[in-house]
Amino acid sequence: MVGVPGVGKSTVVDRLVSDYPGSRLVNFGTVMFDQALSRKWVKDRDDMRKMPVEKQKRLQRAAATEIAKMRERVVVVDTHLFIRTKEGFWPGLPFEVVRALKPTHLVLVEASPEEVLRRRGADKTRYRDKLTAKGMTEELELARSFLTVSSTLTGAPMLVVNNGDGKADEVASSLSTMLRRATS
Repeated sequence: MVGVPGVGKSTVVDRLVSDYPGSRLVNFGTVMFDQALSRKWVKDRDDMRKMPVEKQKRLQRAAATEIAKMRERVVVVDTHLFIRTKEGFWPGLPFEVVRALKPTHLVLVEASPEEVLRRRGADKTRYRDKLTAKGMTEELELARSFLTVSSTLTGAPMLVVNNGDGKADEVASSLSTMLRRATS
């Protein structure tokens, strides 16, 4: 499950997992953060994207390897398709990571640029880059491009869902139905 920060992806994922017995939610960034903390590379989660890309790559590979070992029937991975770094946009699912994860489905959660910007502005728990509506539109378009590449690399089908205001339960329910069909 992927999407740009502020799209409501984590809300949808939380509801999906609670609606789908036997599934497990794993936040890729949290696994990376735990790895970074154990190495004493960061103090908070937002420090990770400021680290040199080579260190971030090491954390990505370690997290993907750890997640791939999980044995639940359905593991829903909450992650990002790309991370905005000082060096440019860096793929959240590069080849080594998708190869280790072996996803069976790729789902991109979207919302309108205005909704995403409003949600980011309301989230006081994280430091988010300040973007204009044009910049947010570009990030949403970039997400679709990265999704297409990830689907091509893995052979996993891709699905784009719109998580407009007040739609998280509806989106989670439709994804739960899709998962039931795919795993039966």
